[in-house]
Amino acid sequence: MFTSLSDRLTATFRNLRGKGRLSEADVDATVREIRRALLDADVALPVVRAFTASVRERALSAEVSGALNPAQQVVKIVNEELVAVLGGQTRRLRFAKTPPTVIMLAGLQGAGKTTLAGKLGRYLREHGHVPLLVAADLQRPNAVTQLQVVGERAGVAVFAPEPGNGVGDPVDVARRGVEQARARQHDVVVVDTAGRLGVDAEMMQQAADIRAATAPDEVLFVVDAMIGQDALATAQAFQEGVDLTGVVLTKLDGDARGGAALSVATVTGRPVLFASTGEGLADFEVFHPDRMASRILDMGDVLSLIEQAERAFDAEQANDLATRFAEGEDFTLEDFLTQMQALKKMGSLKKVLGMLPGMGEVREQLEGFDEAQLGRIEAIVRSMTPLERRSPKVLNGSRRLRIARGSGTTVTDVNQLLERFGEAQKVMRSMRAGGGLPGMGGRPGAGGLSGGGKKSRGRTAPPVKARKAKSGNPAKRAEQERASLERAATSRALPGSAFGAGADGAPGALPGAEDLQLPPGFEKFLGR
Repeated sequence: MFTSLSDRLTATFRNLRGKGRLSEADVDATVREIRRALLDADVALPVVRAFTASVRERALSAEVSGALNPAQQVVKIVNEELVAVLGGQTRRLRFAKTPPTVIMLAGLQGAGKTTLAGKLGRYLREHGHVPLLVAADLQRPNAVTQLQVVGERAGVAVFAPEPGNGVGDPVDVARRGVEQARARQHDVVVVDTAGRLGVDAEMMQQAADIRAATAPDEVLFVVDAMIGQDALATAQAFQEGVDLTGVVLTKLDGDARGGAALSVATVTGRPVLFASTGEGLADFEVFHPDRMASRILDMGDVLSLIEQAERAFDAEQANDLATRFAEGEDFTLEDFLTQMQALKKMGSLKKVLGMLPGMGEVREQLEGFDEAQLGRIEAIVRSMTPLERRSPKVLNGSRRLRIARGSGTTVTDVNQLLERFGEAQKVMRSMRAGGGLPGMGGRPGAGGLSGGGKKSRGRTAPPVKARKAKSGNPAKRAEQERASLERAATSRALPGSAFGAGADGAPGALPGAEDLQLPPGFEKFLGR
């Protein structure tokens, strides 16, 4: 959604690189470009004015003029101001001290409240709650049926005593839903109300009546992030009529300019709690202002990426793979298939890669990536026998033809996969041996998995002592060899003498000591 805004801001900051000092003209030009980028993104004019004024004031202050890298300091200022515009800090749901906690959803028609009710119910269930969805939208055709279907997919109970389609009293349904939750031990109630326009006095009154009847702990304003400037008047109308406590953004995966997302928190004075990032029930996440600002500035969102990976990857499987890898076992196609399945659980690969810093510069390549290729790769691996997955070397021509036919691909596709997998195995072996990535040299401590060489189970290879290079001069080389023999004769212990004791057990008797040219008086240290 923020692609255009991100590209404009990145290009603006690129012009500041390499400047050891920023003049007032440089700051004004930068602020001017930021203003244009925000206006093009359909951000509300009052928000743009306050944002750019604050950025300009701070950019001309001592914190930039005295910085070692003024350009990076300006980026830091813009990032902090974006975080403030988006709400400042992450705000979680407030739960009632005495269950059930009542959450009321309100918003415009078509904002996606019913689908979001299912996503919120699934989110609450995964976090240990027992939610109940209440179908209080009796105005829109088939809204009750839609909520029942969404609730079933999310694994959440739905209270729908009325068929809807204009039949029934939504205020009474909401009140009975809370009573039902209390009787059935549901600790959270999500009330789905009918969509309405801000100028519809009758429907706004109905929302106010539902609020009065249920006394909700949270009133969440569901706003379409693609709505643009219209979101401001609507948000203000709902704020006055229903008294909102938070905002939920939907359709953040769209291709609109996203001005509503940057404006609604400032206009309503209420924080954004959640964001819907796709059509699936799992495409729902807590809204973090600092992470969203980081995404807009193309600095990535590594924390969210780590959280998604922790949910998708099995810790026990990962530990088992690490153990086998450390013991010298090869990475197999069976392991590859397991990792690919975990990666698919994280969602769209484009979205995952987009969370990495600096990926805006390769956005065109990401957009051109065919995610169906992952499905073809999985089909190829699944068409193999367990032996073929563990030992790809047994794959001769007839086996590869069978795999291609079984997966609906070509032999060329199978060959390309095996070739890339072989390269990946080489990289893994190089890392295990402590050599680091090919072409990048070793990493400090990289040999810790194998002790710097081959490792057998339960034993560690002894360290290899560095040898002094022999001289190319024959005379000098002969002298080095003679000195080496003398040192070996001096330090060699007799059988049964652990510390170089003599045959008679005298601890000071050293073989060959008579031949040594010692300084005067040094004999007393040898026990002579």
